[in-house]
Amino acid sequence: MDVSVVIPSYNRAKLLPFTLDAVLGQSLPPREVIVVDDGSRDDTAAVLARYQPAVRVITIENSGSIVARNAGLRQASAPVVAFCDSDDLWRPEFLATMAALWRAEPRLRVAYANFRIVRDDVWANSAKFDDAPAGFWAGLRPVGEGFGVFDVPIVDRLVRFQPFFPSACVADRAAMIEAGGWDEGVGRTVGDDFGTVLRLAELHPFGVVAAPLVGIRKHGANFSANTRAMNLGDARILEYVLASRPSLAPHAALIRDSVARRRRDALDSAFADGDFAAVRAIYALLPGAVRSRRVRVKRLIAGLPGPVAGWIGLRPGQAL
Repeated sequence: MDVSVVIPSYNRAKLLPFTLDAVLGQSLPPREVIVVDDGSRDDTAAVLARYQPAVRVITIENSGSIVARNAGLRQASAPVVAFCDSDDLWRPEFLATMAALWRAEPRLRVAYANFRIVRDDVWANSAKFDDAPAGFWAGLRPVGEGFGVFDVPIVDRLVRFQPFFPSACVADRAAMIEAGGWDEGVGRTVGDDFGTVLRLAELHPFGVVAAPLVGIRKHGANFSANTRAMNLGDARILEYVLASRPSLAPHAALIRDSVARRRRDALDSAFADGDFAAVRAIYALLPGAVRSRRVRVKRLIAGLPGPVAGWIGLRPGQAL
């Protein structure tokens, strides 16, 4: 498989070398490695200079990771493009394994590998696919050991559970561009790749590699560690895709239910944190159907003066 690798990067000078070493150390070398420097203000340029000419650099004004990925996608010269964020890691066999999947099913439009969380350079024992709910993988057509393919769109599954991450994504370049590329309409919403994976979920065959060949770093500089922000971002993206993509109309009820659930969970998190201003703001976005008695009580307490909440024995982190 002839593949271009696209790495969007913003102020990741300290972590970028680990990512580049992992990409350049693949057992199946890529045709090219494109780093899109998204207007970094740290030492990224100096780091990249050490990797040239092995790495091609594109510099853009700071526009966010989605725009940066699209810039790399447009410039890629190989028929298949793999994406890796500038703080994440690939096992040495990542590209070779994805190539084997493509040989098993040459009609593939997009594929994702499994991943593990990495904290302080330690890879977690569990992998993301382990968290999938019962029935999520039903209908996956085996095409080899550890390989599977969905032959129909899987939007409905991803609205309920989303196990796919940009750094584990490999796509047919022409098919991805035809689909619209990375969806820039989501703006800089937390979890902005969710809109794109829902777009790619309409393509098929859609490949899956069970092996956790990707490491997703969790650290202070990335937003995905904030569950409340992720829930609110996902809800906003789901509303956006439903409004902007007529093809998703059959999933409207499911999407609206997911939006409400995510915002209710965000409200619960804000209440547990004692962030009553956030509770009030999130409550205003909830439809009446999910304003249960418990939720209404939380909103009532969040509207009381601070000392009153103390008088009734409420403390941040206390369950209700």
